[in-house]
Amino acid sequence: MARSTEPQETTLRERGQLTLPAPVCRALGLQVGDRLELTVTEHGVLLTPRKNAARRALEEISRAFAEAGVTEEHLLEEGRRVREEISRKYYG
Repeated sequence: MARSTEPQETTLRERGQLTLPAPVCRALGLQVGDRLELTVTEHGVLLTPRKNAARRALEEISRAFAEAGVTEEHLLEEGRRVREEISRKYYG
C-alpha cells in the first residue's frame, strides 16, 4: 500500500503534460517508464499505476470465476483439452 503524502502541486504544461512530484512517485513506487491509469471522478482525477490496475482486474476476474464455481484446476484442464484438440487438428 502506498504511503500518504502531503498535498503536492504541479503545473499543466502546454502539451497537456504533468510532472509528478518526487514524493508522489516514491509513495506510489513509480519508476521512469511506468504506465499510469487516469480516471475522472466526481472528486477530481484518480491516478493509478497500471500494475495496480492490472492486479485489480485479476482480482475481479478471480472473484467472477469463484462466483461461477470455476476453479483453477478446471481452467488448467480446459486449457490442456483445447491444446490437445488443436494439436490433433493440425498435427494428426
